[in-house]
Amino acid sequence: MRQFFTSESVTEGHPDKLCDQISDGVLDAILARDKMARCAIECCAAYNQMLIMGEITTTAKVNVKKIARDVMAKVGYTFGNFRADNCKITLALHRQSPDIAMGVDSSVENRMGGDMRDEIGAGDQGMMFGYACNETEELMPLTCHLANRLAKRLADVRKCGLLPYLRPDGKTQVTVEYEGRRPVRVDTVVVSAQHNENVHQDMLRADIKRYVIDSVIPAGLLDERTKYYINPTGRFEIGGPEGDSGLTGRKIIVDTYGGRCAHGGGAFSGKDPTKVDRSSAYMARYVCKNMVAAGLAEEVELQVAYAIGVSRPVSVFVNTFGTGRLPDDRLAEIVVREFDLRPYSVIETLDLRRPIYLQTAAYGHFGKPGLPWERTDRAEDLKKYLN
Repeated sequence: MRQFFTSESVTEGHPDKLCDQISDGVLDAILARDKMARCAIECCAAYNQMLIMGEITTTAKVNVKKIARDVMAKVGYTFGNFRADNCKITLALHRQSPDIAMGVDSSVENRMGGDMRDEIGAGDQGMMFGYACNETEELMPLTCHLANRLAKRLADVRKCGLLPYLRPDGKTQVTVEYEGRRPVRVDTVVVSAQHNENVHQDMLRADIKRYVIDSVIPAGLLDERTKYYINPTGRFEIGGPEGDSGLTGRKIIVDTYGGRCAHGGGAFSGKDPTKVDRSSAYMARYVCKNMVAAGLAEEVELQVAYAIGVSRPVSVFVNTFGTGRLPDDRLAEIVVREFDLRPYSVIETLDLRRPIYLQTAAYGHFGKPGLPWERTDRAEDLKKYLN
């Protein structure tokens, strides 16, 4: 059976991703000084203005506006009407609601005599998803992996001066043809790159093909039928918040698995690890990656659901899309037995009370080496269930 699947990504200069990075930049600065801080920081930007809003409960003192301007400058917004040095920044920050803090500070189980790991209740209700598959070395979907790498390469060739006429904003998209579950070729590549007013589109398209697409996508996946759409509108001079508004948490599919996995709806950036929207999604990825690495399945999607103020998940659901070496309900039992999914244990297992989040705010939260939820240190132990 022949099928086509598509994933997209955006550069660090995309207005939504810029806001994600500012939210996580502020979070990291606070966690570096107060690891027990509670944060849910959002940012929105348009034309030459920015609003940074949300909740911060901390003993740390940080210069939020300076952090935002530093992120803008590092991304490359040092020109035009939206610039690091002239953007008007408004703050609307307050402490966490005591009604929410009450459930996080002491879970229902903790108040009924639970153990230390019941101390923290989930910061909200909701369902979170994790995913892994064996299409790439990183155990990520190939379409998502390639789209993220193309977007990162767009920024790299701009920053190193190889293509100096590029500007920070940009988007990528990759369509892969599958035979059954096996990816066989790249069918379509879409790249939209912001540029200055002087470059000719023919030159830009040739450069993007040579220095971005050909350097990222393996030649064996490209053929004479592969279609390329590079700046298909013909011009992309106005970009970033000057061209379109940006908002934290609006690129949740780019952040995760490119559409290959279901999504609970909660965004990640700006949230401290007591927020299960973020920490449980990271833990679910960790579980799925170790299951695939152990050979329990070729593809795994895991759903974990919580109730606010309750430490233990209300449900755990596994779907291996017919690739599991054991029945899915049996694998769900193994997940519950082998992994402690209570917020306290999730934070402890992945060591999440650290300033590690800014690096996740562009080019995906998953598939990056060095992040704690990308470890496969449980895989060998999980292999016992294959016997």
